Amino acid sequence: MAATAYCFLSGLSCIRSSFLWQYFGGLMESKRYKWTRRAIGIVSLLLVAATVIFGLWITPPDVVQGQLVRLIYVHPPVAWVAYLAYGITSIASTLYLWKRTRNMKWDLLAASSAEVGVIFTALTLVTGSIWGRPAWGVWWTWDARLTTTALLFVLYLGYLALRRVPATSHQRAVRSAIAGLIAFVDVPIVHQSVVWWRTLHQGATVLNPSLSPKIHGEMAMTLLLGFISFTFVYAWMLMHRYQIAGFEQKILDIELDQILEERLHEPGMESMQVELSPDVEQIDRHSKV
Repeated sequence: MAATAYCFLSGLSCIRSSFLWQYFGGLMESKRYKWTRRAIGIVSLLLVAATVIFGLWITPPDVVQGQLVRLIYVHPPVAWVAYLAYGITSIASTLYLWKRTRNMKWDLLAASSAEVGVIFTALTLVTGSIWGRPAWGVWWTWDARLTTTALLFVLYLGYLALRRVPATSHQRAVRSAIAGLIAFVDVPIVHQSVVWWRTLHQGATVLNPSLSPKIHGEMAMTLLLGFISFTFVYAWMLMHRYQIAGFEQKILDIELDQILEERLHEPGMESMQVELSPDVEQIDRHSKV
């Protein structure tokens, strides 16, 4: 069906998101977008390779931790990317909840960033456990930093699970946006946990309360390179997941349109009038690009 419409029929609710067709068809299938994504991917690969080379062979071992310190070039950067991803999710969620900027692309961006964030949170927990085993003698301990990070992981898994609950696109977006904003409260708690509580986890290496980095020279430069590298990796992954989210929405719209078309051609349904409710019309106006 050519017109953008919500339909409520036998418990089925759907939205024909023609604005998404235009948005993703025009932007994400453009050569400029593809070349930008490819360029970011190449830069990410080169930066990660440079981080590995500097981290393993150029920087010196630590006086206390020895060779184990080389994990610092991976563990804090992936944790930073998790923070960044959830920050993008909260910003996009806020933009969707605000009626003046409401658009389904913010919902898709929030969901895409959250998925990437969950991956990097898992990497944070894994690399932290690998580091903690020789440093603390255990793979896991209920330390404040570890516990709050695990909670963050569970919260955003819950966010992604909530998005799977059957609902209209708008209902799903609103619920998810609220859940995403609530879950983000744990991010500053995770970061400040080493300051607020006595923990086994070491204090902040760079972003500490005194704003005086505890790492210098080649080690500091390699750590900075790690932050930049994984930020580029995040951008590359986000662009891919965002594009897939748009295509998934297009496929969903096509399937729902086919179902609606079949139902409308059933005996006794030909004369049925499908009308837009006032609140749906308002949502549709805010959804257009």
